[in-house]
Amino acid sequence: MMTTPEDQPVWIDKNDDFKRMVDDLARHSLLAVDTESNSLFAYKERVCLIQFSTGEVDYLIDPLALPDLSPLQEIFAGNSFEKIFHAAEYDLICLKRDFGFSFVNIFDTMVAGRILGKTSIGLASMLETYFDVTLDKRYQRANWGQRPLSQAQLAYARLDTFYLIPLRSILKSELQDSGRWRLAQEDFARACSVNVPAVEHTVDCWWRVTGGQELTSQQAAILNELCKYRDEQAKAVDLPPFKVMRNELMVDIAFACPQTLDELSEIHGMSPLMVERYGKGIMEAIRCGMRSRPPQKPTSRRPDDQFLSRLDVLRNWRKLTGQKLGVESDVILPREILEDIAQSNPHKIEDLAVVMQPTPWRFERFGGQILKILNPVEES
Repeated sequence: MMTTPEDQPVWIDKNDDFKRMVDDLARHSLLAVDTESNSLFAYKERVCLIQFSTGEVDYLIDPLALPDLSPLQEIFAGNSFEKIFHAAEYDLICLKRDFGFSFVNIFDTMVAGRILGKTSIGLASMLETYFDVTLDKRYQRANWGQRPLSQAQLAYARLDTFYLIPLRSILKSELQDSGRWRLAQEDFARACSVNVPAVEHTVDCWWRVTGGQELTSQQAAILNELCKYRDEQAKAVDLPPFKVMRNELMVDIAFACPQTLDELSEIHGMSPLMVERYGKGIMEAIRCGMRSRPPQKPTSRRPDDQFLSRLDVLRNWRKLTGQKLGVESDVILPREILEDIAQSNPHKIEDLAVVMQPTPWRFERFGGQILKILNPVEES
């Protein structure tokens, strides 16, 4: 049973200390990694803390104070270093977006848990199960961009990586014993290729706002202008758009279409402070929306019926197979691979192998089954 750390993590915010830390990291083949960002507190989120644990030392890196983190690229892209994350996708996206890092050879403890069919795969649940440790969840939504960070925040951040190396060893043994180690390796490799999504606030995309599609065309035009106004204000004060005005409130304003500040103030959620701060801008957005041509939602071509039929058959097979193996259905076949198969409609095993090239273990295990269930669809 591991005990909680008694010493202090090493805070890194100076170049000389950073260089020494990188040299120390290079001595270890197993490195636990995590990040903390400020998505709830800034218009454009950024990585505000990077944690490393080596099994000997726990480092907390302040990327806000360091001008150049590029030496870490050799660590992240080095095949001789296994980087251990929990729920790696978000961390990898953030590190790629902010610093241009690329990755090979990772181990994701959450993905390992899903492949093993565990029902509780959050880090807190896993640490409680394996190490009888209870994490303080108060800081999950903390402002990691503020300085200085509190001692409690530092302790919380440190524990996010402190147990990952021993947790990885336990889960790897379970994966090997269950015959699912190759499947896990397949998903770890796929995770390294995750793409950074385009940043999309709600400018000119009223249709993404829940409830927006229930509005009339003119109300939708007002909502579109409110989205633009909110984004301008959020950018000006460096806050996430939802902290300026929530989606539900914008929809209610567009629906009510108030003509005066008094009418605006009567809408639920419009506090006196909001009316004072944003009232004139909201009213101008409403007037602009009333004068605007109703916006058109982008349309996409409906998939053909044969594709949808193949997709349905594959989904049913995936669900039943997942139930037999005691895992969620997307562990059996990831959504994007399933859709590629349905779209390409392979008739030969060689054609299926091309589509399933990113998932060789799944091809080897399930390729024959997939072809058998697809063929009757084509013959009917």
